Amino acid sequence: MKTALLVTCLVDLWRPEIGFATVKLLEQCGCVVEVPSQTCCGQPAYNSGDRATAQDLARQMIDALAGFVAVVAPSGSCAGLVVAHYPALLADDPVYGPRAIELSKRTFELTAFLATRQTVPEIGSTFDGTIVHHDSCSCLRDLSIRNEPQTLLNKVKGARIVQPAMPDTCCGFGGTFAVKYPDISHQMAQRKADDLAGTGADMIVAGDLGCLMNIAGTLSRQGSTIKVRHIAEVLADMMQGPAIGRTMGKP
Repeated sequence: MKTALLVTCLVDLWRPEIGFATVKLLEQCGCVVEVPSQTCCGQPAYNSGDRATAQDLARQMIDALAGFVAVVAPSGSCAGLVVAHYPALLADDPVYGPRAIELSKRTFELTAFLATRQTVPEIGSTFDGTIVHHDSCSCLRDLSIRNEPQTLLNKVKGARIVQPAMPDTCCGFGGTFAVKYPDISHQMAQRKADDLAGTGADMIVAGDLGCLMNIAGTLSRQGSTIKVRHIAEVLADMMQGPAIGRTMGKP
């Protein structure tokens, strides 16, 4: 299956190992993965109400992702924009409107894509500890993804999966929301971090790097020892480097 990796800006600039882990997982599923030259998907502009810029960026992404059987993103927010919002964003465009609909049908968030494949158990990922998963708002509300990450994490050998008390609660990142309303965002992040830490988990995982950076930053300021990682790193057994928010020498 000729598959495009929608690498996302945050992964590309802040945590490229997530991209490498995603490629490993997709190749284990038999995909032939390519990383086409791509721009931002337009989410920051879209969230800020800059419709014209969001439309321009959406058109560029549609062109870049043409010709692939599937498009996979290790991000619920970026995948959610393409799947749930591109068609409406370009509904009045006679050329790109239909193409946006077509692209939305072959674009997937990583865990939703993997959960339907049968080769994931062959990866052999292991973790001797307890894991709690954070459900991002985009996965829950734009893509209706809830069970897929849990299904995949249950296949990690040695891992014990626990559930937070408030799984539907936002972490407070929300892209530009955290910049516009830092005080509110901080309080939301604090509440989410406390909820996740309250499970006693050794590691927090999620499918959205923005959420993970916000949660990891909050925990770091508290002096917490809980590790934070993207679910792709865990499933691909690529946890040798520092966790998110940690430095070299402190994995």
